Amino acid sequence: MKGVAQMTRRAGWQTVALIIGGIVGSMAMAEPKHGIAMYGEPNLPPDFVSLPYANPNAVQGGRITMGERGGFDSLNPYILKGKAPYGVRAHTVESLLGRSYDEPFTLYGLLAETVEVGENREWVEFTLREEAKFSDGSTVTVEDVIWSFETLGTVGHPRYVRSFGKVSKIEQTGPRTVRMSSDSGDQELPLILGLRPILRKADFEVRDFTESGLEILTGSGPYVVDKFETGRYIQFKRNPDYWGNDLGFNKGRHNAAELRYDYFLDGNVIFEAFKAGEISYYREGNGAKWDEIYDFDRITSGRATKSIVAHQRPSGMKGLAMNTRREKFSDWRVREALIQAFDYTNFNNKVYAGTKTRFGSFFSNSKLGMSTDAAEGKVKELLMPFADSLLPGTMEGYTFPVSDGKRNRKGLRQATKLFAEAGWNLDQGVMKNANGEPFTIEILLQTGSAENEAITNIYADALKRLGITVSIKSLDSTQFRERKKSYDFDMVPNLWWLSLSPGNEQKLYFGPKGVTEPGTRNYMGAKDPAIEPMIDKMLNAVDQAEYVAAVKALDRVLTAGRYVVPFGYDEVSRLAHDSAMKFPERLPMYGDWTGFLPDVWWIEK
Repeated sequence: MKGVAQMTRRAGWQTVALIIGGIVGSMAMAEPKHGIAMYGEPNLPPDFVSLPYANPNAVQGGRITMGERGGFDSLNPYILKGKAPYGVRAHTVESLLGRSYDEPFTLYGLLAETVEVGENREWVEFTLREEAKFSDGSTVTVEDVIWSFETLGTVGHPRYVRSFGKVSKIEQTGPRTVRMSSDSGDQELPLILGLRPILRKADFEVRDFTESGLEILTGSGPYVVDKFETGRYIQFKRNPDYWGNDLGFNKGRHNAAELRYDYFLDGNVIFEAFKAGEISYYREGNGAKWDEIYDFDRITSGRATKSIVAHQRPSGMKGLAMNTRREKFSDWRVREALIQAFDYTNFNNKVYAGTKTRFGSFFSNSKLGMSTDAAEGKVKELLMPFADSLLPGTMEGYTFPVSDGKRNRKGLRQATKLFAEAGWNLDQGVMKNANGEPFTIEILLQTGSAENEAITNIYADALKRLGITVSIKSLDSTQFRERKKSYDFDMVPNLWWLSLSPGNEQKLYFGPKGVTEPGTRNYMGAKDPAIEPMIDKMLNAVDQAEYVAAVKALDRVLTAGRYVVPFGYDEVSRLAHDSAMKFPERLPMYGDWTGFLPDVWWIEK
């Protein structure tokens, strides 16, 4: 198969083991440095030529057109209001440091030429590059940096407010240096602050930052917004005067002259657009379709090709989130019953021809994933203070049930038993509680998601056998987003991407504020008292052993919480793309993830 690139899991984990599994020294940095790693030292030297997964000799030019589902009504991605195109923050706005996706969590200087931290990471200081410029030619100043942090940290999206709340002081310490101090003990905070977007203060002298709008932001990134039509497309063109062209961090990146995002209401239409040559690539999430239906002219003629991209990141979690804010999902036995009723093997065979791997936990497929055996050692020690509140299986070990792929009689029998224990019983074929109220579920879907529709229909058929009435409501992207954001649903499909270095984002995903505050990813309303302390242990860990144990403990609490009816995942990414589109043979550790496509691809004329 032309363009196929793979990395062996064994070789990849040798790299991870050096970083995650080995003994590391102090995290302190005695002097300004070119980069910072969560633990240990950055892999690359100060004079590195390029990131290891970028081709510094890549051809420049051409256009990559991407297909997106949904639409947009704003160009400000840094507030909760409205929906902005992903490309605005990905291509036009930069941060002080940039991330290498060939290391679990390491950052190198971008707008900042150096970073320095205190002995216990109680402060972090960044020194701006003299040459750093916004696209209008104005210099990126310390004033812009401080304004960006203070504005995002007070009236920006909740993901920025939470982390800035840990900053006790921000100050200018030199003509090009800014220091932030914190007494939180959060070892990840200096890296999180290094990734915060830096905006041009002058852009908002006459407009309200908190109001959604279509005014173009003046960024410092390699691209600028060229043209757009609200909800239909947005196009970016490479800035010929981009200040960062010669940085080793950027060599071999941002190769396309134009990036265009076309928006579609239906996922199936995106595939048809790829077949017709209207968009440049398509990610295929169905292994059965990959093997069976890619025999159309664009592929067979050689104008497009198929590539497999492997990765070494955790599986994350994808499935139907159960909203525990609703009383009927508050009992763990009900949630376990709904998981038991899902015939995963049947779904995998019918929809994916058996090509998916079932999620084992939130961090499965990695060394951060929980063991299914009883908790031991440091993991047990961390969980013991919460033993009385932990759900069954957290300490003893928990695994998702295995179905037979036929009629799942065993799972349905177990589900019926669990419903009865929780006070729900079959009455003339209808599942009812003691008050005679039927158990009903509304599953919220976004229009055009054929995969989720197929899975949900299979699941709804199984629940009918339990006497449960399921209604499936499909909404357009705007309505779906608003109801999901405000937690107005019974069940909703969601995917939580998780990295090899989980940190502060875990509070956005699973933290207690998300139980009531809108706009987080705690869609299930998880509020187990052990969740936030485990995240805090992760953030404050000073060595790898303690850190990994805290992640494994968190994984146990989340998985045994039975918050999600889990689907399956792929251990590779399947990309069909224009044959002229190329990527380096040396793949990043994270594979087809942020920082890969279109970042390090190029177009051969």
